[in-house]
Amino acid sequence: MKLSTKLTLFVTLSKLAIVLFFVLTLPYIVDRIAFKYTNDVLKLQKVKVLDVIARDGVDSYLEGQDSYGSYTLLKEEFIALLPVEDSFDLDTIETAERIIEQDTLSYRILSHTFKASGQSYLLEIGKTTSTINQYSRPLQRIALYVLLSLIIITLIIDLFFTHYLIKPLSAIIKSKLVNQKFPFANHQQAIKTSTSDFQYLDSSLVLLMDQINEAFEKEREFTANASHELMTPIGILQNKIENLMEHEETSDLIQQRLSEMLRTLSRLKKIVNSLLLISRIENEQFAKSDSVNIRQLIEEVMNEISHRLEEHEISFEMKFSSSISIKNASHDLLFQLFYNLVNNAIRYNKPKGSILIKDELQYGKYVILIKDSGIGIPQEELPLVFNRFKKTNLTQTGGYGLGLSIVKSIAVYHNIKLGVDSKVDEGSTFSVIFPKENILG
Repeated sequence: MKLSTKLTLFVTLSKLAIVLFFVLTLPYIVDRIAFKYTNDVLKLQKVKVLDVIARDGVDSYLEGQDSYGSYTLLKEEFIALLPVEDSFDLDTIETAERIIEQDTLSYRILSHTFKASGQSYLLEIGKTTSTINQYSRPLQRIALYVLLSLIIITLIIDLFFTHYLIKPLSAIIKSKLVNQKFPFANHQQAIKTSTSDFQYLDSSLVLLMDQINEAFEKEREFTANASHELMTPIGILQNKIENLMEHEETSDLIQQRLSEMLRTLSRLKKIVNSLLLISRIENEQFAKSDSVNIRQLIEEVMNEISHRLEEHEISFEMKFSSSISIKNASHDLLFQLFYNLVNNAIRYNKPKGSILIKDELQYGKYVILIKDSGIGIPQEELPLVFNRFKKTNLTQTGGYGLGLSIVKSIAVYHNIKLGVDSKVDEGSTFSVIFPKENILG
């Protein structure tokens, strides 16, 4: 998953978590605010009543009666004043029920005792809880709308900022990593960014790419030079051995030894020629100006190698559903690619085994599958079969040698992808995947 996707998910989910938490706690918060506001109103009313009693006396409420009680028309609020014993002391605010004209109602009641004219009185001021709660839902709705608006605004801002923040990273990935062909282009441009971490990453990648290019150039130059230099002494030795073998005084034993030496030189010559071929491919010394019909090309390969099939008693089958041509290709190199793959399928097949070559169209890409019933490749060695610098058990016992390395070089040169799937004692399947842009028609 991309970093931008992860950050977007995190920002979005964190905002949703805040909304969910707020929705769950909002009723409690609003109720607490409403009751706190009601308590403050009751305390303010208490102060006003006590101010009136202090100024005008308690009789201004009692009017000659022992107690006083009054409530609004809808019984939403009430005030009561009644005498109590001197020992009675109370100053509280609580929710309780009161009976007013045979109606039992729930009130938020302030209770306070005070003295006036030598008598202790209890003052009660109440407000129905229903009037308190009637504003809770509108308040909750307003608060929720405000929160959602703020969440959406901050979410948009966060997403834009996140995109802006990691935009240099996306540019680094696209310019330095995605669809990069080896060897890398020289003079890589630095990405403009004010983030020091991205600057360090970009400069480190540029330095690493330059070092890889330099190492590759040295390896390629050494391979080409060494291969050219080796051909001269190999040719001299081959001529001298052939001359010795033609000499009349050479015994049969020496003839046998010289013959073995010639075979060794021949094998060495093939290795050097393979290295030279790889070097020429990597130096792009082959023109890619041909249009190659893949089916016809493989038929050419099979005609060339059919004698080996007969020698090993291997059956061969082709299943092609289409006749597709590839443009911008080298006929000779593609011939070499398929020749090496089929040659390996024969070499590592079982006696009286089989080889199947078929084509497929997968998401617009043209795929050639070469399947054999051979000895197979261990799973741990599959990533190494195309690497000429890594040895496998097969290469140590006469294995793949440089054949698949040549296949890999040709594939890279043509922007072809290679795949391999194999099971020991069951066989291997090599896939050659041609890109959409190289398909004619």
